[in-house]
Amino acid sequence: MDDDTVIRALYDKYRRPLYGYVLRSVGGDRQYAEDIVQETMARAWSHASELDPDRAGRWLFTVARNLVISGHRKQAARVTEVPIDDREFAALGDDIDHVLQVWQVIEVMRGLSHDHRQVIVELFYKRRTVNEAAVVLGVPPGTVKSRSYYALHALRAALEERGVTGS
Repeated sequence: MDDDTVIRALYDKYRRPLYGYVLRSVGGDRQYAEDIVQETMARAWSHASELDPDRAGRWLFTVARNLVISGHRKQAARVTEVPIDDREFAALGDDIDHVLQVWQVIEVMRGLSHDHRQVIVELFYKRRTVNEAAVVLGVPPGTVKSRSYYALHALRAALEERGVTGS
């Protein structure tokens, strides 16, 4: 896929969610939000050969987040008499950090075996009991327990490798 095709695909897929995220992050300043999105896409263009449009969301949101934070820092340096409210600045990181962690969990889940992934989905996403999951999966409850044990260990190890820690 050539660079122009990659950028068009990124723009079509991520422009609106990226704009919405940035708009909330900059307090509703539409022009500034559009500038951030455009700068994010310009940086994506310079890395187009490395980006896969189906998996570039985390990268794009991280770039946008860093641009917003950088903008806040520049503004704080210029206007010293009006400090940034700490609660507002902390909330900025909370949303995107959560989104990034979810994407990382999804990627790690794809790397689990089919059986382990099924057990995790049944127990933790569908909130079934061990016995309910056993019935749905057609295996004994002991197998569900064993698979969940090994699946959680594999999931935890893969997430730790990526620097994602539980909070």
